[in-house]
Amino acid sequence: MLALLSAATWVQAAPQAGVVTHLSGPLFVKKLDGSLRVLGEQSLVEVGDTLSTQGKGYAQVRLRDDSLLTLQPGTVLSVDAFAYDVNVPGADAAVFTLKHGGLRSDGGLLGKRSQDRSTLMTPRGRIDLQSASVEVYYQPTAGVATRASSRVKSLAMGLAASAGHADDSYSAVVAAVSARYVYRLANVLASVESWAAQGKASLAAVVQKATSVLPPGLYVHVLDGQINLTNGGGTQGFKAGQFGFTSSVREPPAVLPKNPGIAFNPPPVFSQSMGPQGSTASASKSNDVDCEVR
Repeated sequence: MLALLSAATWVQAAPQAGVVTHLSGPLFVKKLDGSLRVLGEQSLVEVGDTLSTQGKGYAQVRLRDDSLLTLQPGTVLSVDAFAYDVNVPGADAAVFTLKHGGLRSDGGLLGKRSQDRSTLMTPRGRIDLQSASVEVYYQPTAGVATRASSRVKSLAMGLAASAGHADDSYSAVVAAVSARYVYRLANVLASVESWAAQGKASLAAVVQKATSVLPPGLYVHVLDGQINLTNGGGTQGFKAGQFGFTSSVREPPAVLPKNPGIAFNPPPVFSQSMGPQGSTASASKSNDVDCEVR
C-alpha cells in the first residue's frame, strides 16, 4: 500500500510550468500518462503537457518566470522542460516544441538572465528565444497519399513470389498471370494518383491565391529583442521588426523584406497582458469586456 501511495504521489508531482490566464475557445491538454483533459482559466500547465487549441480559439499561458505563451487557433505545443528558481540560475531551462500552428512568445525573467536556455523547437529548426517578443508560425507540407498503388504492387510481388514456389505447374501459371495483371493495375492506379496529385496541387495553388494561405515552412516575426534560428542550413539572427522564413530543415533561414502575410490577432484582453509590445489601442480600453460567458 505504501509503495502504491508513493507511486501515485510521484505521478502527481509533475513540475508546474505555468497557468492558463486567458481563453477565447477550447484548450485541450494531453498529459504524460496519455490522458486528455479540457483546461480552463487558472488551470495549471505542467512539464510534459501537450497543449492544443481548437476552432478559432486563442489561449494564453503565463509561465513561472512571468513570460507569456499565446497560442493561436489550430496550434499544438508541448512543454518539454521548464525550470526556474530565483535562487538557482544554473538550473534555468525552458524548452518547447511547436508541432503545428502559431504562437507568440514574450520573454520573462528566465530569458533575461539565461538567454541561451530558452528554446522553441520546430520541424524546420530551433529558435533561441532569449528574452525577445516573437511571433512564430509553422505551416506543414501537405502530403499526398499513394497507398492504393503501393498496396496493389505489394500484392503483385506476393503473387510473383508464390509463382516461384508453387507445388505444381498449374498453380505457378495462375500466380504468374495474376501477378502480371495486378502489376498492370498497380501502374494504372499510380498514374491515376499522379493525375489526382497534380489536380490537387493546381487546386491548392488556386485556393492558396484566393485565401492568402502561407506556403509551407517556418515563419518568424520579431517584435522586440532578437532571436536566432538554426537548422541544417545554418544560423540566422533576426532583430526587432524583421521577418524570417525557411521552407525546410536544410534551407538556410532568410530575412524577408516584408510581412509575408503573418496574421496574429488575439482578442484585445490578451494583448493587454503582453506588456509594452501589446496593442496600445487595446490597452486604452482596459475596462472593455471582450467575452463574457454565463
